[in-house]
Amino acid sequence: MKSVAGVSEQDLSQLTTLFQLLSDKTRVRILMLLADGEQNVSTLCESLGLPQPTVSHHLGLLRVHNVIGNRRHGKQVFYFLSATVNVGGASGFLINLERLAVKIVPRSD
Repeated sequence: MKSVAGVSEQDLSQLTTLFQLLSDKTRVRILMLLADGEQNVSTLCESLGLPQPTVSHHLGLLRVHNVIGNRRHGKQVFYFLSATVNVGGASGFLINLERLAVKIVPRSD
């Protein structure tokens, strides 16, 4: 299939997968919480008011698609955004695909 505006089918596939991930409010809320810094599952569960299996499921989906990363400290696992940006003092997140990037920051009014 022909590329659109220099974007290959593979790039479009990655982008649609990303938008599918971001179509879930819980996952977007997780990303917004992680924009303030890394957090463990317990802290995320408390902030979201959701049970640990639900939060872990969403974290797993975000991690598999390289939107977030994790590091282990003892028995705890801390999650963080793969990339963060700071625009006009507002933190947000930047998701890099192979040749595309999606930047999400709060709107400044």
